[in-house]
Parts: sequence; C-alpha cells; structure tokens
Amino acid sequence: MNTPLLLEHLFEYGETYYPKKEIVSRTHEGIVRYTYAEFAQRTRRLSSALAKLGVEPGDRVGTFSWNDHRHLEAYFAIPCMGSVLHTVNIRLAPDQIAYIINHAEDKVLLVDADLAKLLEPIRDKLPTVKAFVLMGDQINPSDSVLQPAYSYETLLAESNPEFTYPTNLDENSPMGMCYTSATTGNPKGVVYSHRGIYLHSMSMGLANSSALSENDTVMPVVPMFHANAWGMPFAAIWFGAKVVLPGPAPTPAILLDLIAQERVTVAAGVPTVWLGFLQELESRPQPLALRMVLCGGSAAPASLIRAYEERHGIPFVHAYGMTETSPLATFSRLKSYQQSLSEAERLKIRASQGLLVPGLAMRLVNEQGDVPWDGTQMGELLLRGPWIADEYYRDERTKDTFIDGWLHTGDVATVDAEGFVRLVDRTKDLIKSGGEWISSVDLENAIMGHPAVLEAAVVGVAHPKWDERPLAFVVLKPNQTVTKEELQDFLKDQFAKWWLPDDVVFLEEIPKTSVGKFMKRALRDRYHNYLSGEPDGNPS
Repeated sequence: MNTPLLLEHLFEYGETYYPKKEIVSRTHEGIVRYTYAEFAQRTRRLSSALAKLGVEPGDRVGTFSWNDHRHLEAYFAIPCMGSVLHTVNIRLAPDQIAYIINHAEDKVLLVDADLAKLLEPIRDKLPTVKAFVLMGDQINPSDSVLQPAYSYETLLAESNPEFTYPTNLDENSPMGMCYTSATTGNPKGVVYSHRGIYLHSMSMGLANSSALSENDTVMPVVPMFHANAWGMPFAAIWFGAKVVLPGPAPTPAILLDLIAQERVTVAAGVPTVWLGFLQELESRPQPLALRMVLCGGSAAPASLIRAYEERHGIPFVHAYGMTETSPLATFSRLKSYQQSLSEAERLKIRASQGLLVPGLAMRLVNEQGDVPWDGTQMGELLLRGPWIADEYYRDERTKDTFIDGWLHTGDVATVDAEGFVRLVDRTKDLIKSGGEWISSVDLENAIMGHPAVLEAAVVGVAHPKWDERPLAFVVLKPNQTVTKEELQDFLKDQFAKWWLPDDVVFLEEIPKTSVGKFMKRALRDRYHNYLSGEPDGNPS
C-alpha cells in the first residue's frame, strides 16, 4: 500500500505501545524520570506552544541544547507538526552560529538556559528569530538578554496535551536539518526528509546493524546537535527502548555512574569519549550491562577495541557515516564464518569501518573509474540511498559533492573482497578532532591575515586523546617576529577554542608542489607524531 513514511508514525507507535517505558534525563537540577506517556503529552504540548508562537509547517525551529529530555521532546514535536528541526552545534564560533541560524532562517530558537550566554553577543545578528524559548526549571524570561523570551515550562503548562498532528504531510518533505563543516567557507546545510529518517530508524533495528529493540537501554553520548545523535533518539522511541540522556557536559565519571546505575545496554560516542571512559572504568571497576559500545566519528585504535573486550568483556563496535548520510552508512560486524578466524584477523576486520548497511549502495572510484574490491587499491567512497542527502541546502557546493546521483564522501578507502570498508585518508585536508571537523584552509587564511605572517599551512597530526589536532606551519615576513601565543590570541575571536592549533612550527620555507601549492602530505609525513609524545615525534 502507498502509505506515507512520517516521523509522526514513529512517535505514535512508541506512545501507543510503550506508555510505561522510562526516559531518564540528567539536568543541572538533578535526574528527571518520566514515562513515554508523559513524554508524549509534553511533546504534544510543545507542538501546541510552538503553533501559538506562529510556527507553521515548513518553518525552521532551532535547538541549542544538551542531550536532555526537553531536547528529545523537540526532536519529535517540531517535525510531527510539519516544521523542520534544526539542531545547532553549540561548539561553533559565534560567527558560524549566526551564519547557520540565518541561513536556515530559524523562526524560533529553543535554548538551554545555561547556554543562552553563548547567543547573547550575536542576538542583534539574528533577524529571522522571532522568539527565544528558554529551557530549564527556574526561568524568568524578563532577565534574559535574548528577547522576546519565553519559559519552556510555562509555555507547556499553558498548551494542549492532545495537540493533533497533520495527516497530509508529504513523506519527502523536510523534517530536520544539520550543518556540517566545510573545507572552505561557511558550514553546509543538510536537510533530512520524513521518509529518509523513517527508513534510517528502521535500519538501526536490523540485526546486521545495532539491533536496537525494546529490551535495550540506550544512551546517546554523541551530541544531539551532531548528525541526529546518529539517529538513536528516533529509533529508540519507535522501538520502545528505555532512553538515558547524559545532560550537560558529561564527564567520564558521570557517564560511568549513569551507565552503571541505569543498566545501559547500548551507548554511542566518538573514540575520545571511550578513551576517557575506559580510564574511568579502570580506576573504578564495576559490573556493567553494556552489550555494545558503538563508536563512530573517527577510527578507534585496535588497542582500544581490545581493552574493552578483553579486559572488560564489553563488545566494541565500529560504525561509519556523515552528516550527509543521516548518518549510518557502514557497520562493523563479523560474518558468521569469520568467527573462526584467528584473534588477530578478527580484530583487523572489526577495526575496519565495516559492511554497508542494507538499503544503501556504494562505489569506490579513482581517476580511472571504479576500483577493484581487493583490500589494497584505494579510491573515494561514493554512497547513495533513501537516507543519503542529494544536495546542500541553498549552496552552490552541491555540484561538487552530489554528482550523477552519488554522494562523493571525500573519504579515501579500500574495500576488501568481503565488502569491508577501511578508510585510509581523505581527499581534502579537513582535520577530524574528537569526531568534529576542523577546516585547515580557514585556519591558514586567518593566520595569513596576521601582519607578520608570509605563509601558513595547517595539517592534522596524531594526538593521543583527540585522534588528530591541527598543527600550524608559519613562514614570517622578513624582519618580523611573532610568538605562538600571539598567533593563537589573534585567532581566538575567529574560531571556537577547539579549532585553535595546538602548536606553531616556524619554518624558513613551506614545501610546495610543482604548481606552487603547499605540499601538505610532506608536512604530515614528517610531523605526524609531533604531538604524540613519541621519541621521534619532534624532528629537528
């Protein structure tokens, strides 16, 4: 039957069949516990409140929030009423935050009260925002610089718990959007359809992927402003899983306590999260119910996988995706007949990015065309499918990334004869630090804006905690001097703190190619271990 695939159906299924299931949310004020039935009422109240504020189908509503129960309510309240959920990255620099809010034309912003200070300096730069809804327990809107302001809880108390959602939405209409960093220029907007998120959520329940079910207790540690928290909130509510949300700025100690106390079975985050968590677990060993640690954002070292599994008996699973892929694209599970391989062989396979998730298609290409799947020859990974984006929102860079129906990921990979994907490099010079992208070109251009700098190149080098960190190389103009600290101070108002280079290496000359481009590969090869603390990490 031709039945539309809408987010409303996921929400109503959880509301109808799992009303007693629990949602646990850590907030500044403490732990909040409530049932799916109460969650559903509050979600409908939020939709009603937004409608009273003038939000209509197609309007964008931004969220500026941690992983908590109010953010989860927004995940469903906004799309189910036909509007578009725009999750704003709270870690971006102010100018980038202003750009994406304006580019998306957000009509209302839902803002955690403790994060409001980050928006105050740019309030006058947000002409499309007609209302700020402050989320917290004790809110006095009149005290806020962000005006007009409203209390989230007051709005909900005055709204309809039986708000009715439209039944005539087009499944291909937008339900959400997220912005991803660009190699150059401003962030790029990715729009998600109801149909795409519905099918992506279904893929999260497949036994060949994460196999989420009603039996699970799910904790998305990955931020809800980052690629839909990897789709976990949508799938978890649909399938009736208990949901645990770690709240504001969770530390490894907080995560360990929550995972232990709430008997979390599936938790998802980037490698840096699991490195810190491992150290905490080893300092405070305790029994856990985890059946899977899901790791993505960047490759985890095999030693980390081995530590979880051999020392703690916790399965550690790799997945791969992008903002443009909603994000699940590959999932690393051994095939049945691979279970008999040696431990070293099994670990090598499981340290790969895994197999393509059912429902998608992929190719590996280079300048000559399609690359054989032999595990050796490299090519750019191309993807397509019902939850893969087909353009950037109002952005001419679409033509460089979405070509002939394929998403060109910018990731260089090999694929072995079994179909396992292994990322080996990137076609562009983006730096991936702690699962977040940093643009080397933007940093270079900014550094070269300093009056003492002649040339600058920035590359990603290995880091023991963050996987990669930016390292800057600078050639000064004749008779000019500047220190590393002065350059970082020069950059701090232009970029988020975590974008700033960890160090600056002053050179007489930056190596160049035959056409005059900076030879970044040579810099990466020579300085790869510069920040790692290894004996050969600081070349003379």
